Amino acid sequence: MNKKLIILFSLFFLINTGIFAQRSGMRSLMNFSHHKVKPYYFGISLGYNKSDLLLKKSEYFVKESKYLIVEPSKGVGFHVQMIVNLKLGNDFDLRVLPGFSFADKKIDYYNNLSGEIVKDKRFEAVYIDVPFLVRYKSQPYNDMRAYAITGIKYTYDVNSNSKARNNQDLIKISPHDFQFEIGAGFQFFFPYFIFSPELKISTGIGNVLLYDNELKESKVLEKVLTNLFSISFHFEG
Repeated sequence: MNKKLIILFSLFFLINTGIFAQRSGMRSLMNFSHHKVKPYYFGISLGYNKSDLLLKKSEYFVKESKYLIVEPSKGVGFHVQMIVNLKLGNDFDLRVLPGFSFADKKIDYYNNLSGEIVKDKRFEAVYIDVPFLVRYKSQPYNDMRAYAITGIKYTYDVNSNSKARNNQDLIKISPHDFQFEIGAGFQFFFPYFIFSPELKISTGIGNVLLYDNELKESKVLEKVLTNLFSISFHFEG
């Protein structure tokens, strides 16, 4: 996670240093000039994500001798989103990106004697995502510019196991989740579209664990938060 934050804040630093914002040193802005007059535009986003769960252990975990370690495993997925972008002046945009994402997460339980995995709980999620984001953009330079973005995302897991009844030995995760998002990227202006690669971190705000007092695998946990790192490629204009 630290490496990811360093990457994001490095990109944000580039925005504020003015490397892309030297008005006196601007080169060709032909393509940018064509796009800047549009008050809003639409697009599509494709991307890759890596997700896991942030776990907070309970007091029962400290007392329980069965498990030595409980930790999450990362999984990979992808997402497809529509883009609705509304300009708020020259420097800010309001963005809504409804779409679908697929993520794979797992919790591993290790035996305290052998150190081997005795149980693993896999969560294959299919999310309906609705992010509401605000984007701050640098001044353009040579038909490109950098930006920072932040906001809130609501997700609903249509593949949630929250109502499963045929497996009592199963940790249940709420289908509803709100996540805080922060990221950075670049815009490259072409004659007919804008291409934007973007890095983003999404962290759950609320506890998604549906506690089950009858299940030890649930009792050893107090809080479960979602955590996701994504690379997106936006095509809009």
